[in-house]
Amino acid sequence: MRITIVSTLMIMFGYFLMLYGAVGFIQDKRLFSSAPKENLAVIPDKKERFKGAHVIGWAIVVFAVLLFVGAFALGIWDGAKNGFGPLKYFARFLTMLYVMEIYDIFFFDWYLLCRSNFFPHFYPEVKGIVGPHMFGYNKKSHIVHFIVYIPACAALGLGCGALFS
Repeated sequence: MRITIVSTLMIMFGYFLMLYGAVGFIQDKRLFSSAPKENLAVIPDKKERFKGAHVIGWAIVVFAVLLFVGAFALGIWDGAKNGFGPLKYFARFLTMLYVMEIYDIFFFDWYLLCRSNFFPHFYPEVKGIVGPHMFGYNKKSHIVHFIVYIPACAALGLGCGALFS
């Protein structure tokens, strides 16, 4: 259980770093495909905020991806060490991804997008657009994720259970 919690925290931290690197340093609208259309319409194409900002942003994003990979590798390694079968792997991965999705809904969508000054800090153009009324703009994609994670985790659990049991 501890490894599942640590892995989930790694994913959550990596997810935040990915957003921070993309929004704060890279600032390329192509990376914001999941952002509300109203926001994308008013955000101008930006040049580097300072020399080297894109390099820092990409380094943060690469580190975030490595955290994701490391979280799953840690979960797989610990499962193999402790003789996990497919069902335990499935439960671990589903827990990790569901908690990440809940984190996305409540921290990214409800807090960062709707309640904080995170996005207007980097993009003053969205100051009058973001707010509590935006909560739930991507409800369908969250529902799809909750559904898709089940077969994905089942396949990953079966694969890990078969390989490492």
